[in-house]
Amino acid sequence: MNDATNDATGPVLTIGQRIRMIRRRRGMTQEVLAGLVGKSVSWLKDVESGRLQQNPRLPILVQLAEALRVKDLSELTGEQSIPVRMFSGPGHPALDDVRAALNATTLLPAGTVQPLVTLRARLDAAWRTRHASPDHRTALGQLLPDLLRDMQLAATMYRDEDRRRAQALLAETYGLTQMFLAFQPAQDLLWRVTDRALLAAQESEDPLALACAVWFLANAHRDCGDYDAARDVNEQGLAAIEPAMDGAGVGLRAMWGALSYELAYTAARCGDAGEAWRQWEEAARVAERLPADYYQPWTSFSRVIMKAHAVTVAVELHQGGESARQADNAVSAPIPSRPRRGRHLIEVARAHHLQRDHAAVLGTLELAQHAAPETIRYNGYARRMTLDLVDGPAGLRPQARELADRIGLLV
Repeated sequence: MNDATNDATGPVLTIGQRIRMIRRRRGMTQEVLAGLVGKSVSWLKDVESGRLQQNPRLPILVQLAEALRVKDLSELTGEQSIPVRMFSGPGHPALDDVRAALNATTLLPAGTVQPLVTLRARLDAAWRTRHASPDHRTALGQLLPDLLRDMQLAATMYRDEDRRRAQALLAETYGLTQMFLAFQPAQDLLWRVTDRALLAAQESEDPLALACAVWFLANAHRDCGDYDAARDVNEQGLAAIEPAMDGAGVGLRAMWGALSYELAYTAARCGDAGEAWRQWEEAARVAERLPADYYQPWTSFSRVIMKAHAVTVAVELHQGGESARQADNAVSAPIPSRPRRGRHLIEVARAHHLQRDHAAVLGTLELAQHAAPETIRYNGYARRMTLDLVDGPAGLRPQARELADRIGLLV
């Protein structure tokens, strides 16, 4: 019997007791959990002890559920089941086709192996499509199934140096697939592609492919709340590519900067302000040495992205004044990728949320929805802020309900 359920034979647990029990089971301190949901430690102590007169509101419960990595709110509430994915994003219609392509084995390979130059051109076109499309998941969902099958076949059939080049392309294709899978109810697939990408990158013996696979893997660990693993794999990746940095091309130098920033992001999630800003500065130094018009398709690393990254670091550190200053400095950053621009605007909205500027939150989320509808539709932060606004200031509720309807929230 699960001791977290309220039934006729088991103990009746309060929401606070459930939160405390699951938090301890995860090995998470009150300081870490409180920081993940943007609350004080004293607030969390009051919740867990039952001293609050009212239970946390639904948006906060969803944040707690995601931080504690539970799949259903009933694990916290003991009441009617509400899947957390209702707030973190729906499954895309193309998800089943992508799953089928990933499940297809190459034990008995069949089909025509395409030239590597053709596969490289198709992958480049897929990256361009992703960055140019407002509905980038729909666009990728049309391309990925065939691209995955052909890349997997090539990695199986080619030999020697061509096989290593095919493995590098496959690792990169898995990274693109991870971007399609992010924030969808498909954690099994996401971990499958991150593991496969790292294996393919190692087989390729290409430092650039390895750095790319490490970047995606670190993202996956951090997004599921395993910050130690995210930091460890990130640091190992930097150490692995360091011997190749002498005379490195622009792509590998950009990956060094992208991995440095990922360390900053993870440190910010852990509340380590000194380390977070130190790693951001290292990434910024790398970015300044890149060509002014360079924009890496995998990570978006570039000169222009550093202002957006500064907003995220300040927001994750819950530095209200600093996040607002960085947001004002970066809100119009000319990010060439529509989904990345949408993501940046959501981070700006989070900065306004820390300042409790509800009108600015709503206005910025509207801009994000216009820039990249499928980014906001699948982003948990955006969905929670929108849900909060639906019950927020009376003058903003009609507009908030319209936004909620457009991004697929039932209110």
